[in-house]
Amino acid sequence: MERRGLPMVPPMLAVNGELPPAHEEDRWSYEMKWDGVRAVAYVDPGGVELYARSGRDVTANYPELAGIAEHLDRPAIVDGEVVAFDPTGRVSFAALQPRIQAREPRHIRALLAKQSVVYLVFDVLSLDGESLLDHTYAERREVLLDLEIAGPHWQTPPTFEGLAGPAMEVSAAQNLEGVVAKRLDSTYEPGRRSHAWIKVKHVRTQEVVIGGWRPGEGAREGMLGSVLCGVYEEGGLRYVGRVGSGFDHRKLVEMRRKLAPLARDTSPFDSPLPRLDARGAHWVEPELVGEAAFALWTPDGRLWHPTWRGLREDKSPEDVVRES
Repeated sequence: MERRGLPMVPPMLAVNGELPPAHEEDRWSYEMKWDGVRAVAYVDPGGVELYARSGRDVTANYPELAGIAEHLDRPAIVDGEVVAFDPTGRVSFAALQPRIQAREPRHIRALLAKQSVVYLVFDVLSLDGESLLDHTYAERREVLLDLEIAGPHWQTPPTFEGLAGPAMEVSAAQNLEGVVAKRLDSTYEPGRRSHAWIKVKHVRTQEVVIGGWRPGEGAREGMLGSVLCGVYEEGGLRYVGRVGSGFDHRKLVEMRRKLAPLARDTSPFDSPLPRLDARGAHWVEPELVGEAAFALWTPDGRLWHPTWRGLREDKSPEDVVRES
């Protein structure tokens, strides 16, 4: 499959883990773990197409990124993250949420006037028709810097080569999730979750698939109260808990609207839910993916004190597994 005459490249993925040991620190480069939407861009002088990790075409969601084609003025495939900023200038996944979910062109244009985005380009996978996948990270980084990607809606963020401590400090100061350690001598592995890239987080987050919801009580009576979440394990959807905090009124209404057409009669989870969680539950087809922050995993495999962060329409349900 090709995009703009360029071969389709599913993005390389990182594993969760710890920072490399101190004696190996200089073999790695450290990047910020940006709180946005991963996107691979297929660029030629005639235009640009962007594809999310799920393979969905998200070009129309971010019309302000079209100018990167004129900026580069040559065929290229680049990898990066689409981000939005809050009023203080910090990267904010919440600020990006409306742009992720928009579908109608008129709605997208209206949102564009309120909240623009920036594409943070951190890798180059092909240039002038030549694949760079077998080049090392260090070599690809040199090529990327030579492209001088800098503009109103696209940037090449800095890295911290061999400097794990400063990278973590900067990440924490910017309220980001953490860093991604990338081995300097590693090649790009399309579509694979590789130990050559390691996500090191300040805060635990977990992608989840929504399999149902419970009605609200008290102040939320007549509304959605919580969503019932799972992850895929050994081919089935395993229940990991319900998430009720983190929703404001607008999010509750929007979530109920999205879940309504997915209604089904039976639970999509492989095993019975606790009686309290299942009480009054409305089941749905497991098609929506979201993300929750949480304190820890309980011994029985549940999210402890989870908080809803938002929908991840850039992710496919079948790719959602427990992040160790």
